Order: sequence, then C-alpha cells, then structure tokens
Amino acid sequence: MPQVTTITTPSGLLRGNSRPDGGCEFLGIRYATAVRHQNPEDITTTEGVLDATKFGPICPQIPGALEIILGADTTNISEDCLNLNVFTPSTPSSQPQLPVVVWIHGGAYNNGSNSVPLYHGSSLASRGVVVVSINYRLGSFGFLGDNNFGILDMISALRWVQRNIASFDGDVNNVTIIGESAGGSAVVSLMSSPEAKGLFHKAWAMSPSIGQLRTKDRAIQAEQTFFEHAEVSSRQDLQSFTIDEMLGVQAKLEAIPTENFDHFTPAAGGGALPHDILETAAASPLPFVVGTNRDENRLWAALDPAQNQQSEEHWDELCTQTFGEHAARAKSTYEQNRPNELPWQLISSVRTDTAFRQRAQRIAEQRVAANNKTWMYWFTWPTPVLDGIVGSCHGLDIPFAFDNLSIPGTDGLTGEGPERAAIATKFAGEIVQFARTSAPTWPAFDTQNRQTLEINADMEVLTDPEGEIRSLFVN
Repeated sequence: MPQVTTITTPSGLLRGNSRPDGGCEFLGIRYATAVRHQNPEDITTTEGVLDATKFGPICPQIPGALEIILGADTTNISEDCLNLNVFTPSTPSSQPQLPVVVWIHGGAYNNGSNSVPLYHGSSLASRGVVVVSINYRLGSFGFLGDNNFGILDMISALRWVQRNIASFDGDVNNVTIIGESAGGSAVVSLMSSPEAKGLFHKAWAMSPSIGQLRTKDRAIQAEQTFFEHAEVSSRQDLQSFTIDEMLGVQAKLEAIPTENFDHFTPAAGGGALPHDILETAAASPLPFVVGTNRDENRLWAALDPAQNQQSEEHWDELCTQTFGEHAARAKSTYEQNRPNELPWQLISSVRTDTAFRQRAQRIAEQRVAANNKTWMYWFTWPTPVLDGIVGSCHGLDIPFAFDNLSIPGTDGLTGEGPERAAIATKFAGEIVQFARTSAPTWPAFDTQNRQTLEINADMEVLTDPEGEIRSLFVN
C-alpha cells in the first residue's frame, strides 16, 4: 500500500501520497466548480479530510493523436473536472520558500489533461520546486463563444495557488506558469489578462500555438455555427445536451477546415482578455522564455498520406501560396537551409514556421522593443523512432522538460538513445533555474544577435539560427 501524508491548508485537510523519493503528491484537488457555460466558482474551503491520493476526472473531450501517444486515460470524464495536482520535493513543513511551477497542458484547447503520465511532476519537483498541474474546460465547454471559460478556469486555479501553496512549501511570490502548444498560447494570454495580474511572476511558453488566438467576432461566428449544427438557437438550449451530444456537435465543427484550427479557442476582447492579446503580452514586464521545435508540423504530416506523399509540384504550389512574388527566393532558401529534406518535409518546415516559429520570433521582437526580458530556445534533437521521419516534432520536448524519460512508454516517442539523459537534465534544469532566479543560463534575446539556445545532444547558443529563413517572413 502507498504511504500517505496529511497536511493542513487554508482550504482544509488534504491526504496525499508519500513517494519513495521522499517527495509527496496531492492529486485531483478540486479548485472550482464547473457549471456548464458559466464562470468558475472558486472552492475556498472543504469539510473533513479530502482524499488527494488519485487523479481527478478529466474534462470532456475527443482525445487527440498526441494525447493518445502520451498515454492519456480518457475513461474518467466529467464536467466536474476543475482539479489540480501538487508535487513537492519533500514532505511539506509549512515553510513557504520554494519556487512554484504551474503547468498548463496543451491539446489545441480541445483535449488533454493534467493526468497525462508525461506531465507527472515528481521528477521536476525533486529539483527543489513545487509543481502544480491543472485542468481547464475544453472545446465547446470551455471556449464556445467569447466568454473564455477555459481561461477563467486557469485564473481560478492560480487564485487557488495563491491561497494554498504556502502549505506545500511554495512561495506565493515566486510563481512561474509554463505551458506547451495550446498551453503555451494560454501562457501568452494570461500574460495579457488584467484578471491574472499578480497571480504569477514569470512565464515560459513551449511551442505556443499563437495562431489559435482569435478575435471576438470570429468567436461569435463560430458559436453561431455550433448552434446551427446543434439545431438550437442559444446556449440555454444546450443545457439539456449530454456530454456525448455536445462532443458530437463539436466533432462536426472540427471536421470543417480552418486556417488556425480556431473553432474553440481564446477570444481577444472576450472574458478576461484584452482586444490585443499579443501587444499586451509583449508589454508585460514579467520575464518570459519562448521556444519552438525544429519540426513541429511533422507530428501530423509524417503520419498522414495526404501530406507525406506530396510532390515537388505541391512544394512549388505552397511556396507560391505562402510567399507570392518571393516564392522562388523562398524555395531556394529553404532548400539550401534544409538540403536533406524531401518536398513533403520542406512543406512541413514552412508550416512549422508559419504556425509556430515565426510567431514566436515576432512576440520576442515586440518584447525586446518594449525592453522586457525575453529568452528564446530552439529544440532540434530528432527522435530516431519511425526511422526518424518525424524529426524534432511537436510535443517531443515534453518528456525532456519534465525529465520523465523513465515513464513507461516514453521510449516509443524518444527512442532509447544514451544522449537523452543529458538533454533532459539540461532542459529541466533550465526550467528550474528560471523558476528560481527569473533568468535561464543563456543570454537574453535581442534583435541584433538574436541569441537562441539550441537544445540538442550538444547544447549551443546560436546567433540568429536560420536567419535567411526568418528574413522571408519580415515585412
């Protein structure tokens, strides 16, 4: 039987698990109630001893490919899903002094949860931080229209951290938010939110899907489309829908192609967010780290015959569509910088740039122009699995950031190469360094040298990596 430990918090008594490494984990702690299509209501007190020895329900969703790869358990789904997990390096002693790292999972705002095995926070916590991982409402439950319920859930969770984390030895004045993909763009959104001000003190965005952030008009339009497919006229009519019925309508919308996959995503000018999320986030004085993976798009392209069999003709067409009169220069530039890539891989590289890397470059530039401390990294280590065709794809960096290479099944994503351990030690170490000191170890980004940490078997600070490609996207 696992050993348990009970602690007292302002919210009440919690019974969690003691780990063999000396740390503790408190799982499935409810931080708010989740009434459909209403703002979250903070849970500030609980009666009796709350059992925090197992993960709570995940939010309603249609599991995505990455979530399945990462080992997500989708058997326990409920709308009462606003729960969080806390991982500590030792048994809490009510001495609030450790940096706090709050993890916001990805999943295109449509899927994902805080109980994915690769997000387990014990290894990261063992480095001397308190790790918190949160759930938030997804898809048509969290982002139908412009209310941004999912963002409000995140803010509610951050309020819980402020009220309670000292009981876990966390420092309420030293909270770092970190997220990947949708979680990364949520980090950017929270940096812009007036309602989140003061709830965290620095931010780290991994492969942020910035392009998913949408306008209020687009959010209202998407909501109307949902009503049409549901054959209703208002949200009130949706209250009688079962979870499966809601997800069924959601699936219909997700089958409709959109450029930015933005049927259910945060809306600028909606609940808790300003009209210009990126400009406001760029103006935030909070220390900020942003990075992307070299081959983000290959996660999807490599396994899709419609994409991985694209020819030279398709490559020519994409260059013309993306770069217009500069297509010939762009085609030559990519082929020179990526000499071993096939046409479908070159297409994937352009899509990686348009969806992830160049958007990250732009916000870094905006922040430097505002004299706000910013650091950039580039994860380029390619996984050998599937004969290497997915490269350094979207999500590959997650087990390294958490140093969770020993989690069962991880080698199905990363392979078993001996160089992995040093990469994980460095990546997780940088996150903890940033959480502790508000600065990683490599030089800050500026628009003159554009210094970028390359995360690979050989760590190196690069000056303007692939600058020729970057210049293609400069207006």
